[in-house]
Amino acid sequence: MAPKLSESVERLRAAGNQSFRNGQFAEAAALYSRALRVMQEQGSLDPKEESVLYSNRAACHLKDGNCSDCIKDCTLALDLVPFSMKPLLRRASAYEALEKYPLAYVDYKVVLQIDDSVTSALEGINRMTRALMDSLGPEWRLKLPSIPLVPVSAQKRWGSENHKETPKSKSKETTTVKSRVPSGDVERARVLKEEGNELVKKGNHKKAIEKYSESLSFSNLESATYCNRALCHLVLKQYKEAVKDCTEALKLDGKNVKAFYRRAQAYKALKDYKSSFADINSLLKIEPRNGPAQKLQQEVNQSLK
Repeated sequence: MAPKLSESVERLRAAGNQSFRNGQFAEAAALYSRALRVMQEQGSLDPKEESVLYSNRAACHLKDGNCSDCIKDCTLALDLVPFSMKPLLRRASAYEALEKYPLAYVDYKVVLQIDDSVTSALEGINRMTRALMDSLGPEWRLKLPSIPLVPVSAQKRWGSENHKETPKSKSKETTTVKSRVPSGDVERARVLKEEGNELVKKGNHKKAIEKYSESLSFSNLESATYCNRALCHLVLKQYKEAVKDCTEALKLDGKNVKAFYRRAQAYKALKDYKSSFADINSLLKIEPRNGPAQKLQQEVNQSLK
């Protein structure tokens, strides 16, 4: 039985979770870091709780586009509790964003050994297969790192934990195939997206959101559609929704400059200046001479002072 957590660790984790839900990812990461320090200072031996804190902080890094630190935290979480679903998925997303496709493929594959109905892993495997065939050729499988075999105990642990969750509390990362499988009607999705684009040109952003949402119901693998819907949310001052859509866009295309820019704008409007600054930095690494991003960086800098 795990030792009882100190009240301050529980309080810090709960506060971090609330900040994360509010889209304040930099603040949430700081709270998780404080909780980890408290555990270390107190000599607390609770690998499961420590793993959760590292995994939660990794989620913050991933939201902020800080993929390297996300990978480090996920690896620490997995060292403490091997074959944990969430850090595997988060690390896979980070590897994918950094175009480390063989490593992303391995993590997605491990997830599917634990639960073969995880939609984000199934979609990830499909994307990685296409990317690896393009980059490594038809014999790409021979060039992959070895894929760990998941022990039965880890599968049972996940089955037990997942059984306890209510439909509302289930993580988006573990949504089953039924709830988010693209129908494959790519052409219909494209037509609806174009209709949404025309509505944006006419200034009808509410109606455009409906078109983009309908498009995503046919195929949710188009980064630009999420990014376009995020623009509409920005115009309508629905900043949290804009952050969510930009994050989805970046999961599909880790170099989507518009998604970084629009998420930075949304964070700025939410007064999460650190997260906004992080997104601008990520954008400027891709396009160092992006004028609007440079201007936004100056504005955010002023707010940080």
